[in-house]
Amino acid sequence: MSPQPVKAALKKRVAVLISGRGSNMAALAEAARAPGYPAEICLVISNRPNAGGLELAREFGIKALSIDHKNYPSRESFEGDLHEALIDANINLICCAGFMRVLTPYFTRQWPNKILNIHPSLLPKYKGLNTHQRALDAGDTHHGCTVHYVNEDLDGGAVIAQTEIKINAGDTAESLAKRLIPHEHKLYVGSLEKVIKG
Repeated sequence: MSPQPVKAALKKRVAVLISGRGSNMAALAEAARAPGYPAEICLVISNRPNAGGLELAREFGIKALSIDHKNYPSRESFEGDLHEALIDANINLICCAGFMRVLTPYFTRQWPNKILNIHPSLLPKYKGLNTHQRALDAGDTHHGCTVHYVNEDLDGGAVIAQTEIKINAGDTAESLAKRLIPHEHKLYVGSLEKVIKG
């Protein structure tokens, strides 16, 4: 049986925040094309004007905006314009996908339990950057990715779902990252659906 179409009006309006090539954003946009998927990707915003994901979003027919954080005197003033753009687009949920800005409490408190993030580690292990190398340096046998809610603690919000992969002998940070990417895509698509369907 094919999935039943979800009426467009019932699909949650989702914005994706990116800083780079937007591969997780593209996975979400591809999933959202399916009639039975409960989200519509309505807006992609990057804090970096030259992010490859902006053009990728436009190829999907999604409105893509650049809000360059370097043009703002403070995090809060940047986030003020980010918030306004999301409100103007009637966004219900936000997905951070390689968005390399730490969101302040000023912002996260305006979107409680409405911001998701994908992080390349098995949280609570390895919050922050360089997660693949840190897992290797620690001699871990397994690594993975986590989708979690965003709150005022860096990578500290409640875990929604995780996927684990085995670390192979001879793995580098690069090879580990490359092997993890398809798992990230699948996990994010499934997690967003899970959150919307409750």
